Amino acid sequence: MSNNARQSTGIPGLDEKLGGGLMPGTLTVVAGSTGIGKTQLGVQYAEAGMVSDSRRGVIFDVCARGDSQSHGDYAKRMFDWDLSVVPSEKHPDLSGFFAAEQQRGDYLHVFDYRGQRVTRRDLDWEEWQSWQSELNAKLRAAIAFLYGNFIAGCRRVVVDGVEPTDRPQESIQLNLFEYVYHQVLRKDPEWVARDLFRESFRQNADEAAAHVYDPQDIGCCLLYTSHETMLDDLIARRLDEGDALSNANTLIYMGKIRDGNRIGRGLYIAKHRGSACAEEILPYEIDDGGVRLI
Repeated sequence: MSNNARQSTGIPGLDEKLGGGLMPGTLTVVAGSTGIGKTQLGVQYAEAGMVSDSRRGVIFDVCARGDSQSHGDYAKRMFDWDLSVVPSEKHPDLSGFFAAEQQRGDYLHVFDYRGQRVTRRDLDWEEWQSWQSELNAKLRAAIAFLYGNFIAGCRRVVVDGVEPTDRPQESIQLNLFEYVYHQVLRKDPEWVARDLFRESFRQNADEAAAHVYDPQDIGCCLLYTSHETMLDDLIARRLDEGDALSNANTLIYMGKIRDGNRIGRGLYIAKHRGSACAEEILPYEIDDGGVRLI
């Protein structure tokens, strides 16, 4: 049964500004430019699962370019957490899948680095078809990674590496995220198991029935790279219908702010449905512990 307890962001002070924390069973989007602290925030949110669930969250990296998101470096430095990387095979080994000692891993980078953007506008027809084929082939690895962690007690997912695009519907990264969010995170676990095991589901049906969880307990934090770097520009941006930002329950902007003759960093809670939240810009710093409100 779902307890619907708020999920801590792992950032002291921010939970209070969110009226107690993030709501499980919903989507939180954190938007900001490269280097503004989104990945550190995501790692802090994942680590906070140790307190509430006795298990960290997992990181699902959809980055398709050559620049690393540095998840492993941040996790090690901030929490002495050695990320366990899962290979993104097209055909994951499902033997002994439900065994308690099965190693689930906590980080999956689903695409091979290509050093190029993944929007339809940037690719020719053959390249776009190739990306679509790779995406479809690796969906099973993504399902195995997430479902395996959910049946083991994980209740937090951080999705990182989404690049900015003028037309969200043209982004293969956002297409993948939409599928994963609706067809894995929010779907009844029996049907997720059916998608994973396919023709061998009947042999695994009893085990699947014995390993259930409530999708409404699972929180998702999407880290979305924006074109805008200044917080004022992020706050002023228009939310397009169908954009991941417009569909989020909670929307947090991270950007640069001007303070006299210096530039600092500020965070703003643009949306938090169903709960009171702070209507102020929250200055923050980044240190070896991650994001810290000041």
